[in-house]
Amino acid sequence: MSSSRAALKPSPEKFTLRRLRRSELPSDTVGLARFLIGKVVVYDLLAGRLSGRIVETEAYPPGDPAGHHFRGPTPRIRSMYLAPGHAYIFFNYGAHFMLNVVSEPPGTAAAILIRALEPLDGIELMQRHRKTTRLLDLTRGPGRLAAAFRIDRRHDGLDLCAPGSLWLGETSHPTGPIGKTLRIGITRAADQLLRFYERDNPFVSGPKRFLLSVATRGKSTFESI
Repeated sequence: MSSSRAALKPSPEKFTLRRLRRSELPSDTVGLARFLIGKVVVYDLLAGRLSGRIVETEAYPPGDPAGHHFRGPTPRIRSMYLAPGHAYIFFNYGAHFMLNVVSEPPGTAAAILIRALEPLDGIELMQRHRKTTRLLDLTRGPGRLAAAFRIDRRHDGLDLCAPGSLWLGETSHPTGPIGKTLRIGITRAADQLLRFYERDNPFVSGPKRFLLSVATRGKSTFESI
């Protein structure tokens, strides 16, 4: 079954799910951003389990002018210097929390923004959190997915590879072809192909006009890797 069909029509198939170990994570930011496509964000709440397949990421490697870490350490980004697999949460434009996964060895700041999820478990609970029943509006975009999962600053610095309620998992659900393109909503280092996504998945974010503008600038939005 294609990822698009699975996203919009619940599948009767059952897939296995296990926690990711830190030793399994690629040792560099760009490699980890690609690796995370198809992996799962899980949040075990008292009200039930929320989970979603990662279908879109953006890499912010060391020294990236577009990254929060570019100007050096600040109290706000302390968690970015932790070991790979920790959560870095920031509040964007005073409106939305965003989930990032720390991606370099301890002491080196870098992270991967989780831009979109394909909902799996706890869809009704996500709908209550987001105050909408529209499936495509639940977790398509970093602010939406954080709201659907009730992720906020309390989760900053959590180890997503350790026992706990918020964690990263791997599922036996097949991952479709992966593409890469430009990152969204930045002005510095805007020409870098550091956004990864599962091709043809309806939960991938980003306006179509952005994709078209990329194509006209000579960068292949649908470049396979």
